[in-house]
Amino acid sequence: MSEDQQHPNHPSVDQSNRTVPRNLRQTGDADVDLLISTRVRKSPFWHLSVEEGCRQATVYNDMYHPRGYIDPEEGGLEAEYEHLVNDVTLMDVAVERQIRVAGPDAEAFVNCVITRDATDIETMRGKYAICCNQEGGILNDFVLLRPDDDEFWFSIADSDLLQWLQGVAFGTDFEVDIDEIDVSPMQIQGPKSLDVMESLIGDAVEDVPYYGLLEATVAGVPVLVSQTGFSGEAGFEIYVREASKNAEAVWNPVLETVKAHGGAATAISHQRRIAAGILSLGQDMDHETSPFQVNLGYQVPDDKDADYVGKAELERQKEAIENGEFPFTHKLVGLKIAGEPIRDYPPDFWLVSDPETGEECGYLTSAWWNPELETNIGLGYVPAAKLQAATDVPLDDSIYDADVDVEFEVHLPDEYAEEPGEPVYATVATVPFKESVNPSAREQAKIHARDDMDE
Repeated sequence: MSEDQQHPNHPSVDQSNRTVPRNLRQTGDADVDLLISTRVRKSPFWHLSVEEGCRQATVYNDMYHPRGYIDPEEGGLEAEYEHLVNDVTLMDVAVERQIRVAGPDAEAFVNCVITRDATDIETMRGKYAICCNQEGGILNDFVLLRPDDDEFWFSIADSDLLQWLQGVAFGTDFEVDIDEIDVSPMQIQGPKSLDVMESLIGDAVEDVPYYGLLEATVAGVPVLVSQTGFSGEAGFEIYVREASKNAEAVWNPVLETVKAHGGAATAISHQRRIAAGILSLGQDMDHETSPFQVNLGYQVPDDKDADYVGKAELERQKEAIENGEFPFTHKLVGLKIAGEPIRDYPPDFWLVSDPETGEECGYLTSAWWNPELETNIGLGYVPAAKLQAATDVPLDDSIYDADVDVEFEVHLPDEYAEEPGEPVYATVATVPFKESVNPSAREQAKIHARDDMDE
């Protein structure tokens, strides 16, 4: 899309880096029911989530995904958040489909499609990783598990990675089988998660390291356990083998144990993952987004000799940024946002303006009220040039640790605005907003990557 081409989609926000601009039309919420049909797949845990009170859902990886259990009059999503940060929760994340790459060339193939070095992943360990296309756009971010020497599982985010992996392998000499397997994960998250896991599988779980794996059984069913999660709190994931058959056999005793420790079944907590700086594919990034725009620059190593999809372009971008340039119009940043508490999922990418000119210049991708910080927080794209003018820090990952004195205005719906029709002020903040006692997978991966680079 050329820079001078206009479109009726808030054209003052520069989206010249994108082929398909984000839909920035402010349509607001809609009184529309989610249609449950056979076209969208039900996970093995779907009926169990419904029985437990799932009242709100979305579609993720072409599957139905619970996004709310507790009724609003009983505290709603805020009550679910309290369970997560104070007690323990059970989360149905079967939508994180498991794509298995297996065979004699599994390691070489995986090393060809991820930006990080797959040869560093030991058997019965894992890593947070990304796949990019040839233009350096993020196709998927995932937990990458290695349960065997010649076997990897991609526990994927919301995009059809299976077809892409099969397409990359087609016509090559890689001796691998690539397909989805009948394995579905659930997450046990929160400060009491270790107690729950000990009750379920015994003391062996205490020895599972960060991103370590453990073969175990729950109620006699074989499962794979990892110390990972999408919450920013302490947590584990239970990967149920033959989940289409064993869903109830594992879910029911896990839920009973979670409740015995004061917890409940809850949805994924987006208010907690925003505070942890955890990105959501589709919201905060997509295939037209570079890792260098969204605090994932550390995923592009300096010392990986092997070729991989997107390497040439990503190394070009990395060199440009190191030379003081930034090859994109916008950068994702953290924002502390004024206004009334945002207590539900934003239905739109809310617009961001420059308070000096009043011109629309960016948009929020994620936002929520944070009770500990007593402010709304969010992630959003703002003009890179404005950030560069305000700091000497390069616009790589280090900008997220910097104290950047820049203000913007955010156009919130009237229910959250301080005055109807008027934008509220927002200030650039460090990310993560709130350090976790037990950092999330992404925070930990970033810390370890930086430590490795400093050695």
